[in-house]
Amino acid sequence: MKVLVKAIFIAIITYALSLQAQTAADSAAIKKAALDYVEGWYEGNTERMERAVHPELAKRIVRTDPNSGRNRLEQMSAMTLVQGVKRGGGKDTSVEQQQKDVFIFDIFQSTASAKAIMSGWIDYMHLAKWNGEWKIVNVLWELKPQKK
Repeated sequence: MKVLVKAIFIAIITYALSLQAQTAADSAAIKKAALDYVEGWYEGNTERMERAVHPELAKRIVRTDPNSGRNRLEQMSAMTLVQGVKRGGGKDTSVEQQQKDVFIFDIFQSTASAKAIMSGWIDYMHLAKWNGEWKIVNVLWELKPQKK
C-alpha cells in the first residue's frame, strides 16, 4: 500500500510541476515557432524558417528500400531545410491544399513536444527554449500516403 501511495504522490507532483511549466506565453511561443516552420515552408520564407529552427536541427525520416525491404534513416540539417525553402519550398502548394494543423503534446520547463500536420506529411517536433526563444531542435516525419 505504501508503494502505491508513494507512486500516486510522485505522479501528482510531476503533474503539478508540468502544469506550472505550461504557461500561456510558452504555449503561444511554441505554436508560433511551429507555424513559422510550417508557413515558412509554404511561403518560401527563409526568415520564418530560420526563426523557427535551431541551427543544429536534425530532421529525420525512416525510408524503406523497395529492393531489399530494409529501412534506412535519412537526415536533413537546418541548412538543408532552409536551402529547400530558399528554392521555393512548398510555394507550389495551393492555398486551398495547405494544411497547417499544430498540436502541442507536452511542455515541461524548457522542453516541448508538438505535432504539425501538413498537406503531404506529418512532423513530430521537439522544441527547446533556447536563449529565451522556442526553437525546433528535432523533427521525425512521415509522408502521408499518396492519393490515387
